[in-house]
Amino acid sequence: MICPEAIDPAALLVRFSEANRAAGAVVSFTGVVRGGDGVEAIELDHHASYSAKVIGAIGDEAKARFDISDCLVAHRVGRVAAGEPIVFVAAAATHRRAAFEAVDYLMDRLKTEAPLWKREIGADGGGKWIEARGADWVDAARWGVQDADR
Repeated sequence: MICPEAIDPAALLVRFSEANRAAGAVVSFTGVVRGGDGVEAIELDHHASYSAKVIGAIGDEAKARFDISDCLVAHRVGRVAAGEPIVFVAAAATHRRAAFEAVDYLMDRLKTEAPLWKREIGADGGGKWIEARGADWVDAARWGVQDADR
């Protein structure tokens, strides 16, 4: 789910948990925009239908790969201030291990493959484009994801 408005992780978790009452485990992750080093916000651009399609496919692949009954990805777009939630991911499963692994997998895939263009914005209003780091690709490689450009 692409979110042009603020994400409320607590509300998303409540709705997701209620929709997955039969699950023995619900695991979630909330990522926030890091402050410091002069970063005041991040601006995320996207292609409305394509970004949603790719993120949905990553979720479908998590469902096929892990023994989970459901998953949810909510990712902000637009301007997100330091300290605000930028991504929320959850997975429901009969057992905890599958839910933990699915959330980890989803985040690794989102960091490296989601078609979201990110720009850090500094106090002076200037910014720099950011891409997946080498460490992000190392994490994703655990799942068989390779950076075709490296």
